[in-house]
Amino acid sequence: MKSKIKLLLVINPISGGSEKGVITQDIQNIVLNLHATLETYQTTGDEDEKHIRDIIEKKSIDRILVAGGDGTIQLVAKAILESNIPIGIIPAGSANGLASNFNLPDSLEEQVKIVLGDHFIDMDIISVNNHLCLHIADIGINALLIKNYENSSMRGKLGYALQTIPTLVESELPYRFSIEINGKEIQKAGIMIAIANANQFGTGAVINPEGKMDDAIFEVLLFRKMDVIDILKTLSETSLRDPEFVESFATNKVTIHCKKKIPLQVDGEYIGEVETIEASIVPSKIKIMLPRKTVQINL
Repeated sequence: MKSKIKLLLVINPISGGSEKGVITQDIQNIVLNLHATLETYQTTGDEDEKHIRDIIEKKSIDRILVAGGDGTIQLVAKAILESNIPIGIIPAGSANGLASNFNLPDSLEEQVKIVLGDHFIDMDIISVNNHLCLHIADIGINALLIKNYENSSMRGKLGYALQTIPTLVESELPYRFSIEINGKEIQKAGIMIAIANANQFGTGAVINPEGKMDDAIFEVLLFRKMDVIDILKTLSETSLRDPEFVESFATNKVTIHCKKKIPLQVDGEYIGEVETIEASIVPSKIKIMLPRKTVQINL
């Protein structure tokens, strides 16, 4: 008889505001009816990576199911980078940017079945100033908006929207960039540069329709201009790839120099102000379990 899959559920109890106790119990009930056993770990913010690695080793974990947002997925990805353990995702955070690219079903039972299934991609990651980037990093106006959002008390899309005008007023636009890419050095001016492994923000706004997460390439997107309406579009399922104000470069490595320090965010987390950004692809680094239709689209 085929041995049961040993599944580890990593759950962030405070992400997204939803009741995680109910989700945990529901997953336990679902797994009982499938060919698997379940271990559960709740993140605490205290040495979570170490605790996850310890559980993987002691319990001989086969697969991991992550219930949380981008931050929780980042945490698990760092913990398993060298072990090649497959990851499944339950989008349960305030920011679900990575998951939004994968056409995951809404049904919790179907999400659990996916992590126990046979369909996956070997997803690339991007190293951005030695930070692990799973889907999108950027410098400029959006990173400053994220900084201001993190410092405000209002959450959700309304919180972002309320920071739009103050962020534009605060910004010294346009920023000026020197970009070393594909053997050339080019000078550009704009309000933002995105380094995109994925094709959309967590809000559903598409910025990189050509993006594939397992092709050993990422896109560098220069946004020449963006007004209040354009920024608000990032909060909706709207394409932001108007060629009049977006220029795209495909590459596996880029170095960007700024005339002065500029805000940087990685996967929705504000990192700080930098003068230089070095980004390079790390191909086929994380095995992500996905619906069959998503894998077929990705081929």
